[in-house]
Amino acid sequence: MLIPDLKNCEEFIAADGAILRELLHPDKMDIALRYSLAHAIVRPGNTSFPHRLTTSEVYYIIGGEGVMHINNETEKVHAGQAIYIPPHAIQFIHNPGRGDLVFICIVDPAWRAENEEIIGR
Repeated sequence: MLIPDLKNCEEFIAADGAILRELLHPDKMDIALRYSLAHAIVRPGNTSFPHRLTTSEVYYIIGGEGVMHINNETEKVHAGQAIYIPPHAIQFIHNPGRGDLVFICIVDPAWRAENEEIIGR
C-alpha cells in the first residue's frame, strides 16, 4: 500500500517559482499512473512565472485566495475550486492575500520538464 505523507515529501522551488512537493509521480515511484500529483504553495504577494505545459493540468485550491491567469482570462479563485488548464495555455497564479495560497496540481500525462516552457522570469 502506498500512502505518501506530505511532511515526508521533499520541498523544492519549481521552475515557475511555486513551492512544490510531489506526492505521486510515475517516474519516481513504482506505480501505474498516467498523471502526477503535487502540493503547491505561493506565498503572500508572490506570483508564479508565466508558463505553459504541453499537457493538461488541474489546480484544486485548498487554502487561501488567488488570481488565476490562463491565456487572456483572469479570475479570482479560492479554496474549494478546481481550475482546468488546457494544454499549451499560458498560465500563472498570483497570491494577493496575507496567507499562503495552497493548491494541488494534477498533470495528465505526468509532469516532465521537457513538457514545460517558462515564459517569463
